This record gives sequence, structure tokens and C-alpha cells, in this order.
Amino acid sequence: MPSRAKQAVAVKHETFCLLFFTEGNATKAAIGAKYSPRSARFQGSRLLKRDDIQQRLAELRQKAEDASVATVLEREQVLTEIIRGRFADFMSGGVTADKLTSAALKEIRVIEHSAGSASRKTTTISLNDPVKAIAELNRMTKVYEDGPVVAIDNRKIEITVKTPEAADLARRILGGEGTGPAEGEDTK
Repeated sequence: MPSRAKQAVAVKHETFCLLFFTEGNATKAAIGAKYSPRSARFQGSRLLKRDDIQQRLAELRQKAEDASVATVLEREQVLTEIIRGRFADFMSGGVTADKLTSAALKEIRVIEHSAGSASRKTTTISLNDPVKAIAELNRMTKVYEDGPVVAIDNRKIEITVKTPEAADLARRILGGEGTGPAEGEDTK
């Protein structure tokens, strides 16, 4: 029977694999697996190099490719359809099955107005937000992964730094130090 320490490590590794598989971010997965936020980037990178972790991620990918689950390509195609959707696509040629099942279409409403013997129909359509689809597609394909990542949601600011110098500067700023010249440094 494995020791408690080995069981704890196995749980951390499984948690890391599941979070990395769903999020695609090793640092966030390491933090979610209860590694120290200070060492999460290193731990995430280290874990991704392990054979057992790679094997588990391959198993998860295989399960995700099951026919009942949309593949990465299918998800990218849906987002692309949303991005390319135009109102003009829905205004000509009448309502067809293809138009009604388009990922770009968010809502369609038909209201019938009648005044005496005359009646008319008003069709209102709304499309899914292409900017959100672009952002999601960029996130999925890691388009903006190279530089620092800053996420602000009015409750917290998350900054990912890439160099030790930037990390030191971030620690100093968070510690209340200013970013101006150091004491005794000439400001002229």
C-alpha cells in the first residue's frame, strides 16, 4: 500500500493533469494542484517533462477525442463560423436549415403584426459576439502566449512575468516600494 506522502503526490499530479488539460496553462494548473504560487511556473514546467504526466495527458486527450465530445478542430470551426457570421447571410434566400443551425446565430424572433385585414411579419435576428469568439479562439490556440499576461477583473490583478528582474520589480511594487530612482540615486 502506498504511503500517505506518495498518495498526496499522486493526487497533486492528477489534479495538475486535469487542470492543465482543461486550461492549457501549466502555472495555473500547478497553483490549482496546491503547489506554491511562487514556484508554480517552475513546478508546472517540471511536471510537463515527466513521462507519467505526459502519459496521463495522452490518456485525457484520447478520452476527449471520443465521438460524443467536440474535437479541438470542431470547436475552432464553430468559433470561426461565429467570427465570419454577417447579418447579410441571414437576409437573403429565406430561412433555411443551414441558417437556423449556424453557430453565428444567437437568436431569431418572428413577430406577426396584424391591423385589420393587413398583416406583416417582423423578423429580428441577433448574432453571437465575434469579438468574444476571436478572444476564445486566440486563447485556445495560445496566440498571445509570448509576452506578459495581465488579467484585470476589478477584484484582482494577475501578472505573469517572464524574467527574474521583472519578478523582482513586481515584488517591490507589491511591497509598496515606488518605481522611481533608488535612494541616493541622482535624478538629474
